[in-house]
Amino acid sequence: MSYLSGNIMVKHAWQSGYAIGAFSAHNAETIRAIISAAEEEQAPIMLQIGQRVINTLGLIQMKKMVDCFMVGITAPVCIHLDHSRQFSQVMEAVKSDFHSVMFDGSHLPIDENVKITKAVADVAHALKIGVEGEIGKIGGTEDDICVSEQDALITTAEEALFFSQKTNVDYLAVSIGTAHGLYKREPKLAFKRLDEIQKLVNKPIVLHGGSGVPDDQIQKAVSLGIAKVNIDTELRQAFTHGLLEILQKEPEEYNLARSLGHGEKRVKEKVIEKIRLLGSQGKASAF
Repeated sequence: MSYLSGNIMVKHAWQSGYAIGAFSAHNAETIRAIISAAEEEQAPIMLQIGQRVINTLGLIQMKKMVDCFMVGITAPVCIHLDHSRQFSQVMEAVKSDFHSVMFDGSHLPIDENVKITKAVADVAHALKIGVEGEIGKIGGTEDDICVSEQDALITTAEEALFFSQKTNVDYLAVSIGTAHGLYKREPKLAFKRLDEIQKLVNKPIVLHGGSGVPDDQIQKAVSLGIAKVNIDTELRQAFTHGLLEILQKEPEEYNLARSLGHGEKRVKEKVIEKIRLLGSQGKASAF
């Protein structure tokens, strides 16, 4: 196994001008696809365990499944708890040897968000675990958490600085025009605001809702300080389309290894595509 703290991984990407792909896993096949893509590309990656899969399979169960598939892997992998809204759940992840955790208090009053996120950071940092916090609201739905487009607010640089200083998070998720889920129209990222935030906060910034953002916008965002990009929807699409490619041609194909395996193949292809887009291929040797 080659596990690595999120703090070390994301900081190196930020300082070196590339970004870490943070890929959400939902079952054994998507875990294996993500890890094998990282190994093939010799790329550091984050494997995200979010609320939807925790609600269906369980946090500890997913962690143990990842551990099983990590045998023999040399590429740096960081298991990240995504979008937790419960302090107790974050502590469960910490005790289960996650390497990065996110408390999402973006729905809370700023003072409460700061208080809980700082408490998370204090515990995680004592154990050398990376910490992500979020300021501002990112639209759409992820892990069954919904934020309407009307409520999706662009984070100000002053808000980001205040939150960063008060919580001491290692990397900060901000709202700059992305959304979780499928886009109804092409997103237009607020690059000027991102640049302002980065220059003021001076630490790695996280882009949520990375699925479906045009490649040129992703690359520009990375050049302006985005060091972690979350990818979920495109992986679920790839897996589902892979299944359908088999089942639509052969509706009585009951060999799950074949149908699920084709879904896994499509997810791996998508992960490799994103790794190369973010410039993280070949960076494993840096750790």
